[in-house]
Amino acid sequence: MATVRAFRALRPDPVVASRVAAVPYDVVDTEEARALAADPLSFLHVSRAEIDLPPGTDPHADVVYRSAADRYRALKRDAPLLEDPVPSLYLYRLEADGHSQIGIAASYSLDEYDNDVVKKHERTRRDKEDDRTRHIVELRAQTGPVFLIYRPNTTVEKVTRQVSAHEPLIDFGASDGVRHTIWRAEPDASAAIAQAFTCVKALYIADGHHRAASAARARQALPDSPDAAFFLAVAFPSDQVRILPYNRVVRDLKGRTPQQFLSEIADHFAMGRGSATPGHKGEVSVYVDGAWHVIDLKSAGAPGPGVIDSLDCNVLQEKLLTPILGIQDIRTDRRIDFVGGARGTDALQRMVDSGKAAVAFSMYPVSVDELMEVSDAGAIMPPKSTWFEPKLRDGLLIHEI
Repeated sequence: MATVRAFRALRPDPVVASRVAAVPYDVVDTEEARALAADPLSFLHVSRAEIDLPPGTDPHADVVYRSAADRYRALKRDAPLLEDPVPSLYLYRLEADGHSQIGIAASYSLDEYDNDVVKKHERTRRDKEDDRTRHIVELRAQTGPVFLIYRPNTTVEKVTRQVSAHEPLIDFGASDGVRHTIWRAEPDASAAIAQAFTCVKALYIADGHHRAASAARARQALPDSPDAAFFLAVAFPSDQVRILPYNRVVRDLKGRTPQQFLSEIADHFAMGRGSATPGHKGEVSVYVDGAWHVIDLKSAGAPGPGVIDSLDCNVLQEKLLTPILGIQDIRTDRRIDFVGGARGTDALQRMVDSGKAAVAFSMYPVSVDELMEVSDAGAIMPPKSTWFEPKLRDGLLIHEI
């Protein structure tokens, strides 16, 4: 069973919610964050506090976390941020490009995170955990939600329809075209949702492994607070979420001309001219020397028996990136970069045509069922396998400790 706990959210005054809401801290670098945070109410001044310090400041310096806490206190006053009078559950809807998904915003159990009721599919890095753990402890708040998924539940769906028929607390369209809408569930509806989740056998982290891991570590630093035993998240039914491809670009062809590279691919795979977007699982589109080609990954032989073996990104790695391009570890090899599917295939073409990359690989997206299968098996997805879109915003619902 999954525990869903109501909490007293700290949230921006609806009039300024669109100004406060910020992209997740980890999808932008310092310069991108600085450019996006022209508005003094932007939550990036809290989540990426180095942007208000002298250029070149180490993002992990003590002064950054002190500044984050100062900016957080100022934002509470200046926005203002409002605290709801009673613990509640919330609905958070994301809409973009005709797509809509609505999830349950709540505090979720870190005991269940430890006991694998909340399932993971990604390894975390200690340095990134250190950063967000300290951020949580300095602010005594979790300010950006983890993105969870769960297998659909008819009771939750029914209550969600009822709650979302009422006037929302927050409703705005962001500059990237994503609409964010939040409702507060009344006590009876909150209780019904929480009870229904006792029939949900597992929650799956879709996005936010480092946030969840950091919340678990922050609990150890704040042992006297019951709130620290829970982490902020929004859980969406798995049949609503959308995974986009996580594409690859490689800087060079390891001494080959484009024609030599294509010839070597043709020695190992069935390949022909095609479109920029693969038509189905098992296909990868390759852009090199001004043209798109489609390769059939299955033609290189049957994959291994493991749940990871048949993932397109794994087959590409094992059958092409490593043996042909010499890329052994995509976590550390500087010759390879990754491009989220939201940027489209035009971005891949521009990178190759400009000379920033020699070849681009347009992937077919991993399915939600594949992700849950990997998590259920206790396995780890290959790095940079999934790109969830649209993304939740930081600063709209805050869980104070």
